[in-house]
Amino acid sequence: MPRLILFNKPYGVICQFTPENGHQSLKDFIPLPGFYPAGRLDSDSEGLVLLTDDGKLQHRISNPEFKLPKTYWVQVEGKPDEIALSRLRQGIVLNDFRTKPAQAFLMDEPCHLWQRTPPVRYRKYIATAWMSLILSEGKNRQVRRMTAAVSLPTLRLIRYAIGKYSLQGIAPGEWRILNNSVLER
Repeated sequence: MPRLILFNKPYGVICQFTPENGHQSLKDFIPLPGFYPAGRLDSDSEGLVLLTDDGKLQHRISNPEFKLPKTYWVQVEGKPDEIALSRLRQGIVLNDFRTKPAQAFLMDEPCHLWQRTPPVRYRKYIATAWMSLILSEGKNRQVRRMTAAVSLPTLRLIRYAIGKYSLQGIAPGEWRILNNSVLER
């Protein structure tokens, strides 16, 4: 029976079980053998990482052809206007590809948001805002590249959900295991 772990990856942790360059790894948090991450999240990003002990389930989660939506909470430098949001919704041309259209919305700072260590840089005279971005793809550093392309540098990036699974009720560094998991489209 396939099992699925929902892990709230803290800032600075790498998405592999072997430590590297002084970073903590998944091994520091998840003591169960035989699990592998289904996709990655950069060390400077936080949030939901799914791990499974089943190769077929891992493929289904991480393969773009299944188009599981990924929801990100993004704190950006500056205030997004309707033009920037519209560009994100239409897809952004980056150096090496054009992104698929994203769902992009302004949002309030998430309730019960944990403190990040180290804290996000604060500048007294530069406003910040929170956005929700929902993507159906996941290229390397895509969210950061998309927000930079609309002149809104990412300060903090949290992946809140993948498909029907979310961080709800899972603190940073904690995980929950689901038995007999089946992903729905």
